[in-house]
Amino acid sequence: MREGRVAVNGRIATLGDGADPRKDRITLDGRPVSAEPPSYWLLHKPRRVLTTARDPEGRATVMDLVPERKARIFPVGRLDRDSEGLLLLTNDGEVAQALLHPSRESPRVYRVTVKGRLSEASARALERGVRLEDGETTARAEVGRRRHEAARDRTTFTLTLTEGRKRQIRRSLRGLGHEVVRLVRTRMGPLSLGRLPSGQARRLTPTEVARLRRHARLRGGPAAPKGDARRAQRPIKARGRPRSGGRSSRGRGSGRDPSGPGG
Repeated sequence: MREGRVAVNGRIATLGDGADPRKDRITLDGRPVSAEPPSYWLLHKPRRVLTTARDPEGRATVMDLVPERKARIFPVGRLDRDSEGLLLLTNDGEVAQALLHPSRESPRVYRVTVKGRLSEASARALERGVRLEDGETTARAEVGRRRHEAARDRTTFTLTLTEGRKRQIRRSLRGLGHEVVRLVRTRMGPLSLGRLPSGQARRLTPTEVARLRRHARLRGGPAAPKGDARRAQRPIKARGRPRSGGRSSRGRGSGRDPSGPGG
């Protein structure tokens, strides 16, 4: 685009311009460019794997776990290296924006295990919001039933958040005197991890894609043939692909990291 090689409807495009692949004629060096079909993958991220498209140090990334990639996709949100669970990978930028932007308050559910017994007072503090070391206070959350394992002195509970700050869960619990032993994201918006084994990825079903787009308040396209979720929806208006991890949706000055708590 900086070289003036991209045009939309015959006009040279500049950085920041938008285009709708369904309506606009997009060309590169005068030749038409067709949009990639939308692709949606659900991954059960294991520990010790980075949530990024590539790593300069050659460490394992979530992209290594997605088979048969025919379209360029990126992870939506972020789980830190030691966290596990549900991760969506897609090339649908508007769905990513809808899931990550703080104004949407899209729920994310985590199964958390901490050292020690999580008291009623600490649970209520998590629900009201915890003041972090940087002076920011987290939004209200929901703490599920707590189960204390006396033999190992650990407490496991579910935690539902509607905002994301960098390493929010670990920072909040550290401030309450608890070290996180294990952190697994089990739900994000309408998507559920279910019984997908750790380290495995699968395409979303057409039903899941439809639910995801309804959740994102987007108009869906024609139904896909059974078993092929990649063609479940038409390409949607392009507003620029978020960078790896969905960082382009970060709200300036909000103190929030829409990539998710990440642990």
